[in-house]
Amino acid sequence: MTALSVNVNKIAWLRNARDGSRPDLCDMTRLIIDAGANGITIHPRPDQRHIRSQDVFDISAVVSAFDGVEFNIEGNPTAGPTEDGYPGFPQLIEAVQPDQCTLVPDAEHQLTSDHGWDLSEATAFDRVSSSIAKAHDLGIRVSLFIDPIPDQISRARDAGADRIELYTGPYADAAAKNGVESKEADEYWELYREAVTHAKEHDLGVNAGHDLNLYNLTRFCSIGSIDEVSIGHALIADALEVGLEVTVQRYLEALSNATLLGR
Repeated sequence: MTALSVNVNKIAWLRNARDGSRPDLCDMTRLIIDAGANGITIHPRPDQRHIRSQDVFDISAVVSAFDGVEFNIEGNPTAGPTEDGYPGFPQLIEAVQPDQCTLVPDAEHQLTSDHGWDLSEATAFDRVSSSIAKAHDLGIRVSLFIDPIPDQISRARDAGADRIELYTGPYADAAAKNGVESKEADEYWELYREAVTHAKEHDLGVNAGHDLNLYNLTRFCSIGSIDEVSIGHALIADALEVGLEVTVQRYLEALSNATLLGR
C-alpha cells in the first residue's frame, strides 16, 4: 500500500498566527503518527512563515522516537542563510539528517510548490546533482519534485535521485473542475500512469503530492506502484471538521481502497 506522509506545515502556520505554542507542533506530530501515518513531512522556507528552524530539530526528535516512521524534509537546495535565523536548507539537512529530503525548485517567497525541476537546463542539473551527492554522503534518500514528463524523469535518474515526487496539481485541478471520473481527469490519470511506469523502468521510486485529497486520492493511487504520498493542506483542512486522528485514518483508508481498485 502507498505510504502516507503528513505535511504539518499548516499546523505550524496556525500556531504562528499568535504568539505562543498552540497548537503544539510536537504534540500534533505524535497524534498523527499514533493515528497510523507512515511519515511526517515538513517544508521549512527561508521566511519561516510556518516551519521555523527550531521546529526542524524538535520534530526530528519526535519522529525518531517511533520505529519505522519516515522523516521527510522538503526545500530548495540553493536556499541559504537569512538574517532572521534561517540557517540554510543544506545546513538543516546536514544537521538533522532526515530519512529523505525532497528537493524542490521553489523561489524564496513562492506561495506553494507548483512546478517541477527543469533538468534540461545545465545549471539546474549540475546544482541538483551536487546536492544529491552531498545528501547521499550523509546516508539520506533523495527525491526530486518533477512534472510527469518522461525526459525530466530520465534526467532525475541521471542526476542520481533515488525517487521522484510527481507534482499532481494538474490532475487534482482536472478532477476538481470536471469530476474524478471525467474524460479530462482520465487523460491526466493516464499521463501520470505513464510517468510512473517510466520512473519504475529507470529504477526510481515514486512519490506524489500537491492537492491530493479524499476526493481524488483513491482514483489517483489506483495507478499502482506509488511508494508515498505527501499531503498537508487538504488533510489539515479536513481535520478541522472531523478531527485529526479520524482524518488520518480516512486518508489511510483511501490509500487502502486504491490498492484494491488497482488490482
